[in-house]
Amino acid sequence: MANNRHPIHGSERQPVLGSRRIGPADPNERFEVTIAVRPRAWDKLQARITQGAAQRLTRDDFERTHGANETDFDKIIAFAKQNQLTVVERNIARCSVVLSGTVAKFNAAFGVQLEMYEHPAGTYRGRTGSVYIPRELKDIVVGVFGLDNRPQAKPHIRFRGGSANVQRHDAGTSFTPTQLAGLYNFPSADGGGQSVGIIELGGGYRPADLTTYFNTLGISPAPKITAVSIDHSGNKPTGDANGPDGEVMLDIEVAGAIAPAARLVVYFAPNTDRGFLDAITTAIHDKTNNPSVISISWGGPESSWTPQSLQAFDQAFQAAAALGVTVCVASGDNGSTDGVNDGANHVDFPASSTYALGCGGTRLEASGASITSEIVWNELPNDGASGGGVSGVFPKPSWQSTFNIPKPPAAGGGRGVPDVAGDADPMTGYQVRVDGQNTVIGGTSAVAPLWAGLIARINQLKGQPVGYINPRIYSNSAALRDITNGNNGAYSAGPKWDPCTGLGSPDGAKLLKIL
Repeated sequence: MANNRHPIHGSERQPVLGSRRIGPADPNERFEVTIAVRPRAWDKLQARITQGAAQRLTRDDFERTHGANETDFDKIIAFAKQNQLTVVERNIARCSVVLSGTVAKFNAAFGVQLEMYEHPAGTYRGRTGSVYIPRELKDIVVGVFGLDNRPQAKPHIRFRGGSANVQRHDAGTSFTPTQLAGLYNFPSADGGGQSVGIIELGGGYRPADLTTYFNTLGISPAPKITAVSIDHSGNKPTGDANGPDGEVMLDIEVAGAIAPAARLVVYFAPNTDRGFLDAITTAIHDKTNNPSVISISWGGPESSWTPQSLQAFDQAFQAAAALGVTVCVASGDNGSTDGVNDGANHVDFPASSTYALGCGGTRLEASGASITSEIVWNELPNDGASGGGVSGVFPKPSWQSTFNIPKPPAAGGGRGVPDVAGDADPMTGYQVRVDGQNTVIGGTSAVAPLWAGLIARINQLKGQPVGYINPRIYSNSAALRDITNGNNGAYSAGPKWDPCTGLGSPDGAKLLKIL
């Protein structure tokens, strides 16, 4: 590599496990990449986060004080012009520049060799090794996303019986989201005046299904839903209830049933690291829809992400915290291994980000309006278990310092996952409607929108967003229902925080008081 080239730290890629190289990518194939650019005055922003609500920024203030520097943009644009790449978009608040070009031009510009790979789920365009940039950009560019378009994340969704077409009503009692809101003592509110952002990486919804579903719950008119297209994706229902449509409909129906007067804004993006990041940054900095809470039910083991992705996502969540946006993220459905078959324990990202509210899973049983039993969700090997453990990437945050967090798997790690929990066992799952079928779904996918709907209610009642709640719930853990029975594989539940269900499931009225 020429002396004027610098490898982007943490950009290294390896082929997907089990894939094989087919040959070079078509040199004339045209696509887009997103360059993540350093923000301004990040140390001051982190200080704002620790100071809490009093120091929150508006989206306009964030753009002025912490958005990307125009001088940095000018250098990237000059680099693009030199390499015959087209500047499609630049966004100061999102700290990003989108470039368009061919495989051949991107190969030359970033010192990569893009290849086509085949794996069990299909084909993808990939690369190995690092991405290279000119040395004059090494302190400016945080990461380059989109050269590789492998599937990055999975929906954390589980059907009762393994399929939308299989019903096992004898195995447990299922619930509507509104029944769960009652059991968890959610404060009376409808989310009026709030906006809930929902991130989706495939699939779509059918308005007729949603109208039918909400009418069945006595919610009319149905919640207002807005679809936002990210990176040329959109609301595209597949017609397969067992596919990503199940995730999309679950998220909308849970959040919408709990906060029916809130606007639900669904950000549809491709399932790549670029698409996922662009959806999150778009939602966080969306001045049109202004979400105050975001629900994310997609993720993957930390080990499946590049360090540049981990950094860029975490940086985006820090921006959310500074803006007073709560980010609720499913912790995964494969117990303490997170589905990695290497004999070690793993946690799911982005739930493991310090600035996300990681949402784990329980098995809940009730009689009438009262909970009779709630334990860790564990139906392994076939029907899943609550994801949880200790990050190997993100250090233990100060608000977890007094809790018994197990030893991290790697130096530099230590952040315990999850933070909170809620009903997730498909055997005691959520009654939903997907592609014309009524079915029962579980998974931590359901817990993220459950918490997002609760936060929307609390935001409405408080008259302002509660924002980054992690520090406050850890110092007021009695506001949650402690789950002390069960395990998710390597870890067992116990008093206070544990790596199965975090601090526990919600008591909405108590949370309203402490937030």
